[in-house]
Amino acid sequence: MSTPLVSIVTICWNRRKDILESLKGIYEVEYDNLEVIVVDNCSTDGTCEEIRKQYPKVKLIEMFKNIGIEAYNIGFKNAQGEYIVILDDDSFPHKYSVKRMVEKFKQDEKLGMVAFDVRNYYNYDEVKASEDEEDINEDTSAKAKDYLMAFNGAGAAVRRELLERVGFYPEEFFLYWNEQDTAFRILDTGYKIEFFSDVVSYHKYSPKNRASWRAPFYYTRNAFWLIWKNYPMNAAVRLTINMVYDCFYYSMEQKTFIYIKAMFNAIFNANKIKGKRKVVGEYIWKNFRIPFNVSFTFFK
Repeated sequence: MSTPLVSIVTICWNRRKDILESLKGIYEVEYDNLEVIVVDNCSTDGTCEEIRKQYPKVKLIEMFKNIGIEAYNIGFKNAQGEYIVILDDDSFPHKYSVKRMVEKFKQDEKLGMVAFDVRNYYNYDEVKASEDEEDINEDTSAKAKDYLMAFNGAGAAVRRELLERVGFYPEEFFLYWNEQDTAFRILDTGYKIEFFSDVVSYHKYSPKNRASWRAPFYYTRNAFWLIWKNYPMNAAVRLTINMVYDCFYYSMEQKTFIYIKAMFNAIFNANKIKGKRKVVGEYIWKNFRIPFNVSFTFFK
């Protein structure tokens, strides 16, 4: 049985301990044909030095500044694998997940993306025993009949050729909603995104971002761009009106200007998505559920 090359791509920025722990988990994966790519967003905490020292086989690419999710695209473009596994700097796959993921792709030529079951790393010991059986024969996919799903960037795999075709992550977003935008374009090609309960990754869920301006700002700003890029005019107008109302309402409720600031940033920098609008098929935008209200939950 052939073992196609799989590229694992992750990025990091000043999270030396987390990326080193993730690399430890990555190198425990039981799969014979892996390349590991880490794109560092100009860390200043010694991350690159430690990666070179502890994991010399890693293909380490160093950026001259923090370029956000564009760093993933640098990694994707340098990947040689038939499939690409996407991880966060604080996530890693279960040791059998890459092998299982490859089998899912081989069994279904229209499967474009495998969404991992992303589990909380801090519950690792509680759930690990149930995942350690190497061969699982039953169908473990979760097919939803009434909606389409995206994927979690802390654990997903995609056909490299397909990712190249849809244009990688939207670099203008910088942070957040990039998975949903990419999922729109993958689904619009006619490929499927499916979740599998036996393809597992572990992620260090953390409340840290909730104390920062970054998450509420970029979630809100990029929600506008996500709408303007992918929805037909009537739906885009309706969703935009809803977003504008919510920006003012939650700004007053939570006593913050960050949502209004993000809204005006989306408007005044709309040129960044110029030429990138491509309305997806009606079935997709009507059945792909996007929780836009998550943008307004950070100061509650």
